[in-house]
Amino acid sequence: MKKTKWWGLLAAGMMTLALAACGGNESAGSKSSGSNSGSSASNYPTKPITIVAPSGAGGGWDLTARAIVKVLDETGLVKQTMTVENKPGGGGAVFMAEYATQDVKNDYKLFVNSPPIIINNLKKEGNSPFGYKDTTPLAQLTKDFGAIVVKADSKFQTLTDLLNAIKQNPKSVTIAGGSAPGSMDHLVAILPIYKSGIDPKSVKYVSYDGGGEAMAALLGGNADVIATDASSVGEYLKAGKVRVLAVSAPERLGGVLKDMPTMKELGVDAEFTIWRGVFGPKEMSSEAKAFWEETLKKLSEHEKWKEELQKQGWEAEYRNSEEFTKFLQEQEQQVGDLLKSLGMHK
Repeated sequence: MKKTKWWGLLAAGMMTLALAACGGNESAGSKSSGSNSGSSASNYPTKPITIVAPSGAGGGWDLTARAIVKVLDETGLVKQTMTVENKPGGGGAVFMAEYATQDVKNDYKLFVNSPPIIINNLKKEGNSPFGYKDTTPLAQLTKDFGAIVVKADSKFQTLTDLLNAIKQNPKSVTIAGGSAPGSMDHLVAILPIYKSGIDPKSVKYVSYDGGGEAMAALLGGNADVIATDASSVGEYLKAGKVRVLAVSAPERLGGVLKDMPTMKELGVDAEFTIWRGVFGPKEMSSEAKAFWEETLKKLSEHEKWKEELQKQGWEAEYRNSEEFTKFLQEQEQQVGDLLKSLGMHK
């Protein structure tokens, strides 16, 4: 009996050890699929990363992409080599056609963009069949706003003066912008007009190849008013060359623009955010998405990034992937309404 009892205890002990070993293996297995595992997927990134600016060198997308890469490298938030690649053409539409069809699962190619990713997808002329829904929005990092600008000696002292003149004779006012009809500057220009009940199609809009050329047209007397990025007018404002009639921000901006009124405070229920954000491929892996969500959040909070924002004159506005996607849906509705008012919706 004693021998039988001893064998029984030994067998029970061995079974307990076996179960413990199984449990340990299972636990190790579950850990191996987590973010700190030795697998290539969980160790993302394991090779160089490209961030695309879908424009030429020197533009807003290019500067944003280079600032992101610079700070991620300096802070050590990304250990792998990162490079910026310029892919100009069609206001980003050429790159999107390639990216949405050839890089659907490429975790190692990201890109920066702004409202044109929505506008190009919705407008009738020169449109792109691809938009933000063909990507994985990862984070919004900066914000800017539109500005309605006239020469310092313009007869239009206020936004109300301008809107009244347009109501009386739409063709008497020449509005200019640095982007094509139906593009961002045009939408910023017609936003207060549309919200004031004036037919935007009746307004004369002249497009130039970039905000700098539009500003030159204004200062040279070839345009009565321009719509542009608020961040681009500071130097002209300080030099006393222009007056800002309104900005499309929800509240007054700081710095040199602190005394410039918003459209809302002037009685026009309108605002428009010119954001810049980072996108990945539509079928991005969960590991890569998690890495970039965490990394871009850390970037947004880092002092070196804040220094870069100040240097570039950009305003911070961080939205994570979920918040950014929801915001894009809201802006898509707004852009769609504006394009329809112009008869330019596809």
